[in-house]
Amino acid sequence: MNDVKTADTMRAMGQDVLGGPEVLKEIELERPAPRPNEVLVRVRAAGVNPTDWKHRAQGLFLGEPPYVLGWDVSGVVEATGVGVALFRPGDEVFGMLPYPFGHGSHAEYVTAPARAFAAKPAGIDHVQAGALPLVSLTAWQALVERAELRAGQRVLIHAAAGGVGHVAVQIAKARGAYVIGTASAGKHDYLREIGVDEPVDYRTTDVTEAVRDVDVVLDTLGGETSVRSLRVLRPGGVVVSILPVGSDDFPREAERLGVRAVRMLVDADHHGMRAIADLVETGRLRPTVAGTFPLAEAAEAHEIGETGRTTGKLVLVMD
Repeated sequence: MNDVKTADTMRAMGQDVLGGPEVLKEIELERPAPRPNEVLVRVRAAGVNPTDWKHRAQGLFLGEPPYVLGWDVSGVVEATGVGVALFRPGDEVFGMLPYPFGHGSHAEYVTAPARAFAAKPAGIDHVQAGALPLVSLTAWQALVERAELRAGQRVLIHAAAGGVGHVAVQIAKARGAYVIGTASAGKHDYLREIGVDEPVDYRTTDVTEAVRDVDVVLDTLGGETSVRSLRVLRPGGVVVSILPVGSDDFPREAERLGVRAVRMLVDADHHGMRAIADLVETGRLRPTVAGTFPLAEAAEAHEIGETGRTTGKLVLVMD
């Protein structure tokens, strides 16, 4: 980009059309100003999630561009709007922008409600903190709030080495659960390292035949996996799917089997972020960062993420 950035502008990765990673372009935008109850955050790092490349290609909730993607934020409060008492300029924070319409963290600055953030744990850097918000809130809300996971229960986590999965494993272990996790055989050592009690190779094993007597399933895949996962549950168990839409067979089959089927979307939440921060501060949660990229190389991060082979998270870093 040849334009000279001024004090009133910022760099961002935007798109004018739907399409592949190549539609992402570095652009210059007016720096936002915080409204009442909002903070302006200078973004230091921002995770890249499957929802980013799905929106880039299909529009989904956001419809047609132009827009700037990104929901994860770790950074420093630059300014506060009227009425903000939670943070002051200079505070290090991390959080998830309100999903889905609060997008825009793949930029140098972003504004959002102050309560979308929590204080960044001192024991991790901005890259690690920027990897956590969306996936950790998703896992927390699914396992703790929707499924009410308790110590001693058995939980099955699909795609346990992925972004949501590897965080969900650690949250489940922190709750005292027995964790079964699916991944290809080459990732089983990694799964054991993060706490999985029973790795299952989904490529060679029919998970819904091999696994039984589960209290909670975290479904990160959707489709037929949602329906088939109901069969591994104990009576009264629950499958929580983080894919909010799908076949009506999911709730119908759950009713037939005497179990529960829940679909959800992650929601920005100060209380949830504080719970995540506590897990980090007490050493029970650490993100795996699979790679970092300068903001201008967001397209490469999307390209790698879309392969579906990443262990952990990809993170954009602001220079």
